Amino acid sequence: MSFSKVYSAQASITNATIISVEIDLSRGLHAFAIVGLPDKAVEESKDRIAAAIKNSGYDSPKSKNQKVVVSLAPADVKKEGPSFDVPMALAYLLASDDIRFDPESKIFLGELSLDGEVRPISGVLPLAREAEKQGFKEIFVPVANAREAALIKNITVYGVNTLSEIILHVNTKKNRDNPAPQVLLTPQAITKIEGVSVLAPSDIDMSDIHGQEGAKRALEIAATGGHNIAMFGPPGTGKTMLARSFSRLLPPLTFDEVLEVTSIHSVAGILKDDLVLIPPFRSPHHTSSHISIVGGGSFPKPGEITLAHRGVLFMDEFPEFDRRVIDALRQPLEDRVVTIARAKGTVTFPAHVMFIVAMNPCPCGNFGSKQKECICTAAHLGRYRRQISGPIIDRIDMWTEVSAISHASLSEQSKGESSQTIRKRVRTARDIQQKRFQDHPRKIRLNSEMSAKDIPNFCVFSAEAKQVLNASSEKMGLSGRAHHKMMKLARTIADLRGDELIGREAILEALQYRQKDFRGA
Repeated sequence: MSFSKVYSAQASITNATIISVEIDLSRGLHAFAIVGLPDKAVEESKDRIAAAIKNSGYDSPKSKNQKVVVSLAPADVKKEGPSFDVPMALAYLLASDDIRFDPESKIFLGELSLDGEVRPISGVLPLAREAEKQGFKEIFVPVANAREAALIKNITVYGVNTLSEIILHVNTKKNRDNPAPQVLLTPQAITKIEGVSVLAPSDIDMSDIHGQEGAKRALEIAATGGHNIAMFGPPGTGKTMLARSFSRLLPPLTFDEVLEVTSIHSVAGILKDDLVLIPPFRSPHHTSSHISIVGGGSFPKPGEITLAHRGVLFMDEFPEFDRRVIDALRQPLEDRVVTIARAKGTVTFPAHVMFIVAMNPCPCGNFGSKQKECICTAAHLGRYRRQISGPIIDRIDMWTEVSAISHASLSEQSKGESSQTIRKRVRTARDIQQKRFQDHPRKIRLNSEMSAKDIPNFCVFSAEAKQVLNASSEKMGLSGRAHHKMMKLARTIADLRGDELIGREAILEALQYRQKDFRGA
């Protein structure tokens, strides 16, 4: 046999592609060519494969006078990374008749070391999902990636340590007594994660923050309805602590969300554990570039807003970010996706995040303070305020002031409500929302996701509440978008109160978080 074909896969943030690894052997001077848009890592695999095959007890391709041509199809998809090492090695051994097996319905993934060890790779979860969709029955992955791949039902996952283990398992040419590798973990064992109570890794609890009850209430509302929120106030008042404790108010991800978020982190190569069970929390530094925030590059890569998908994107010292970064957030915050267009193609990344910002009232932080004098010039103030444009302000649902508190309050031993107590109320109100939207055609889950078309159906006001809302919006000069945000915010407050009808109290509380500039005006 001089030709063989086995199957592998190529991952991206939004999808995966099944790749056919074809090998043809012919007589002649030794040559090893890989075609099909391989990158440098794929090109270099020929040396890893040759050494791994030799150290697994078979003749190396370099020891034979033959021409080896490897084709990775489809040819118009760029092949990246070392995950094709294992399938190329198996395809070579199959073509050279060193082993025999039926490659149909099997997917092979993994990087090879020179001694034949199978090393872990990125992006296994979306690859396993695509393999299952395409009808493959078995997938062979590095043992370190097996728990991740086992999330997918209806496909048998084999975690392997070496190339020899795979050969021993699939080879039918010789009878061997060596035991085959075992399935590391069945998909059914992993799917039980749904509903597991998991705390965010933040070591800051709401009860650790003295005072700031108004800001805590605002964060509770934001967590309940998925609303974007801005906190403004002088330095040292607890804005950053409040934001970092916010993740503890959010319920664990659902099973579908675990698959979605884990896939993104796996492909991006930042997956620290087997699974992402809690909403991610991303907090980029204010010197970050716009590409690092929204994504981009010659071959588009996801940015922080995609890595925060189904979680929280927190931007501290918001006006200190580059104006280009801030303006680049307009479209993702509205559409919940990021579309990156380049000459080589267009990619759409998911970006469904809760957006939290913290900011000082001016560069020195003392504007409007009764205790300290502001030393900023008019030019500095103007430049600082112009950093945040009207469209960005319009996309933030809630504005809350975090003012300075007395030293006596800081010294008090009594603590406020814990994050766990608040999270229970958040989960109860979210359950109400999920029942409300269970038959929605767009599969929305939270009040903030409602469109203008949905509001009349799901936001029913009492006559008094409607009158207060319309009069207040007219007096404050709220835009159409801001008016709708107030209605959705009032819906969330009513859910926390357990009210089906949105009353006057919910409207008045929602108006407290009306759009402001970051000076609190």
